[in-house]
Amino acid sequence: MLVQKNVPLQAFNTFHIVAKAQALACIRGESDVQDLLSDPNWSAAPKFVWGGGSNIVLTGDVKPLVLKVEIVGRRLVQETARAFIVEAGAGENWHDLVVWTLAQGYPGLENMALIPGTVGAAPVQNIGAYGVELQDRFESLDAIDLQTGQVFTLNAAQCAFGYRDSIFKHSSSANASEGQSPIGLKNRALILRVRLCLPKPWKPVLGYADLARKVLEHHCSQPLPQQIFDWVCEIRRAKLPDPAVIGNVGSFFKNPAVSPEQCADIIARDPKVVHYPLVDGSIKLAAGWLIDACGWRGKSIGLAGVYEKQALVLVNRGGSKHSDSATGGEVMTLAKAIQTSVYERFGILLETEPVVV
Repeated sequence: MLVQKNVPLQAFNTFHIVAKAQALACIRGESDVQDLLSDPNWSAAPKFVWGGGSNIVLTGDVKPLVLKVEIVGRRLVQETARAFIVEAGAGENWHDLVVWTLAQGYPGLENMALIPGTVGAAPVQNIGAYGVELQDRFESLDAIDLQTGQVFTLNAAQCAFGYRDSIFKHSSSANASEGQSPIGLKNRALILRVRLCLPKPWKPVLGYADLARKVLEHHCSQPLPQQIFDWVCEIRRAKLPDPAVIGNVGSFFKNPAVSPEQCADIIARDPKVVHYPLVDGSIKLAAGWLIDACGWRGKSIGLAGVYEKQALVLVNRGGSKHSDSATGGEVMTLAKAIQTSVYERFGILLETEPVVV
């Protein structure tokens, strides 16, 4: 198993931050992981699983052994009267999978078009957009234990999905509080394959305001899957920067949920606050609106900035060259300044979405 040393990571992270992996191995199958675990040089080394680098902020070189997942493959596992079960390798590009499923006649992922990253990273983050989350289309996944080399399968309940959350974002803890699972798989498992359940009959999900506007604009109350895919791509391209052109990791902060009383208090002071009721009775606030209301849109700290078209997105105002790229330190300084502003004005501490290394 080839392990490369001092590998530049700027091309492998969508923020285009300059950093190196002190050691990196490309994983193209479970046997590659097992080879590393049987190698005395690497078996006990700390390991860091790397997907598409679209949800990560590097604040320095990565010291653990980087496992860059490059497992490919797409197939229809099963078709029943109720669903298409589709499987994809963890290293597949997520958007490319969405395109492929539609081309094959397996709709259901169109609302999640153009989300950057790999298939294997999708369950970790429980990605979602425009009314659909991965957990809504998830069937199961195969992963490999990075300590034992054992391959195991998890269903949706075992993945413990939450809002941009899963069992893969938490470490094991013997002191878990009541209601929390003591089992966590952060830095413990590498996802190999993901299976998705695309329901039949297909039904469009059009609840989000942006899509509802498209329905009215096009006088099309019953759009086809491809039409929704096209609309989502148009909306995202109008709002969000292309990581290939402007370094970013998409939404940098989670939309906070507050109690109805907290929301009423904010509305009393800021009647235009964007908010959505949730099924559990809480209210979700638009983090981008909160940031914009604090005057951060278009502002910068060093070469890290807030995107002019969407305040929820932080961007690298430098290029892809070492000499003019934002640093992870600048990005996090900006993020913390935004958090402070929002907390001082609204009493809400925004949570960051990307992994900070």
